[in-house]
Amino acid sequence: MPFVHSHILLDACCILNFCASGQLLAILKSIPVQVAVTQVVREQELKTLQRLEQEENDGATQFEAAIAQSLLIVVDFESEDEAESFVNYSTILGDGEAATCAIAVHRGWAIATDDKKAIAFFQQTAPYLQVLSTLEIIKHWSEEAALDAQTLRDLFNAIRVKGHYMPQKTHPLRSWWESLIS
Repeated sequence: MPFVHSHILLDACCILNFCASGQLLAILKSIPVQVAVTQVVREQELKTLQRLEQEENDGATQFEAAIAQSLLIVVDFESEDEAESFVNYSTILGDGEAATCAIAVHRGWAIATDDKKAIAFFQQTAPYLQVLSTLEIIKHWSEEAALDAQTLRDLFNAIRVKGHYMPQKTHPLRSWWESLIS
């Protein structure tokens, strides 16, 4: 999968899934462009990640480690235009998705999200920008790392159970997920 922008902004759902897998750092290291998260998403995710820590999930502690290692940078609004777009988008999307879309649109960055509404909104608002999903990024990482089927099965089960994730029936990689999870 080609990465066509200089940065990818991760939405909360992708961060949660990668943390639930316990492989956040390895996944981020495989991405050949700068990976970022908005300050809004970071603040929201800390609450969810604390819940994961209570479930003894090593992935929860990897979030702050990724930031400390600059594998994941935290960005905030840099202009009035970004802040204004955030306010406008938040009437349609949740705050995390709205912040992610606002910054991505104004900076020309890709986003990674599994939120159906955010994907549709982003594709309508900025169809020239790349939209990636949890599964597309994991597939890229699995190919880079040459992961075996059992490792992927364990990873997908962790994401399904701890992250409460199931790919949409129309997701192009759904059959790949199903072939490994069963």
